[in-house]
Amino acid sequence: MSAPSPESPSESAHQNLPDEDAPLLGADLTVGRRRVGLAAWCLYDWANSAFNTVIGTFIFSVYFARGIYGDETAGAAVWTYALGAAGLIVAVLSPILGSIADRGGRRKPWLFAFMMNTVIATSLLYFARPDESFVIYAIALMIIASITFELGTVFYNSMLPTIAPPNMTGRISGWGWAMGYMGGLGSLALCLVLLIQAEEPFFGLVGTDDAQNVRATVLVVAAWFLFFSLPLFFLTPDTPASPAPMREHIRKGLKVLWNTLKQIRHQGHLVRFLIASALYRDGLSTLFAVGGLYAAGTFGMTFDQILIFAIGLNVTAGLGAASFAFVDDWIGPKATILIALGSLIALGSAILMVDDLIVFIVLALGLGIFVGPAQAAGRSMMSRLTPKSMESEMFGLYALAGKSISFLGPVLYATATTIFDSQRAGMATIVLVWSAGALLLATVPAPKARRPDAPKAVVTGAGGG
Repeated sequence: MSAPSPESPSESAHQNLPDEDAPLLGADLTVGRRRVGLAAWCLYDWANSAFNTVIGTFIFSVYFARGIYGDETAGAAVWTYALGAAGLIVAVLSPILGSIADRGGRRKPWLFAFMMNTVIATSLLYFARPDESFVIYAIALMIIASITFELGTVFYNSMLPTIAPPNMTGRISGWGWAMGYMGGLGSLALCLVLLIQAEEPFFGLVGTDDAQNVRATVLVVAAWFLFFSLPLFFLTPDTPASPAPMREHIRKGLKVLWNTLKQIRHQGHLVRFLIASALYRDGLSTLFAVGGLYAAGTFGMTFDQILIFAIGLNVTAGLGAASFAFVDDWIGPKATILIALGSLIALGSAILMVDDLIVFIVLALGLGIFVGPAQAAGRSMMSRLTPKSMESEMFGLYALAGKSISFLGPVLYATATTIFDSQRAGMATIVLVWSAGALLLATVPAPKARRPDAPKAVVTGAGGG
């Protein structure tokens, strides 16, 4: 697959890549191969976004609540409780696996394994028919897919410090998020045109009985994720493998992780950032999980309307992530996150008070502009705080911090929704979580750019061959 066109954000990053930054990607790589490697890394965001967008937020979650569970409000609560359970498992596993991977050196084999498991579990969701008897089946597969998806993201994010020039970490992270939103847009549009609105879904090969056309969207997601993730495994450099056997990686990884956990309490700024980021990321994750459910339950939007709304939301989110990528490298990730969170809190509060569908859509599209910057700048800030050769472990702790309280947002949403019998009350808890994260983040010192001393990377094949 060729690198993006000169007009794309990723290519612009590569054109600005100075030769003296070559050691970050391996001195044995040409400038052209480094550019293609960065583009392939960003493309993985394009690939995996289909899962969150189609499965987690706008189509399958709504189908589960309406079609399988049969009650939108109660189904939304069950869905978010399941995501919270998956998050707790990720919280336990991510720092352990990350520390083991750092000792072994390679990250792509782990990422490939988790990606394939997500693809398989997602494909099997196709067999979840609109019947209450499939509730446990659908929830079990969703938990498996969510766990493997999130664990894969740990290793994907941990590649950023080793491939990005220190002065461009914010831009590359932001452009990756922007490509992710564009990927979400593309996958949604494909589902809309081929399956949801088509008179003969998928050229007559798919019917509408038992919501077959809606269920078939999971197959589109699985194929999308698999196909567009492959360039990373063949073109993006990976750190060299350690010659030690796996049992030695496990022993050393667990020992280093234990020492890190004992020492981290002395790093007050890092601890506060991890907690702050956990709070606001939990709010964002909850928003993604219930956004489609909220639009459907509160404003009575149909599948077609939700898809069109989602496409518009992905456009504004992608534009926001790409635009704020420059802001991150200009004023720093902390200031970028605080600007994004302040805007999210203001717009989110306004959304809670509107009853008109058009006003809701306008405010929600504005909200989308600031979702990407908060996520991308958080990844950038963690990258700047990460010591050399501890990338996977630190991003594992980043995931641990987020997932250790990942139950909080879904539980607060589900509890408020149940008590007040209103998804509007549930949505209010998301704004509160964002506010708590912003207040704590304000106490964290702004990080300096990461020194250009990351380990040399080499290009290897899919699965770490």
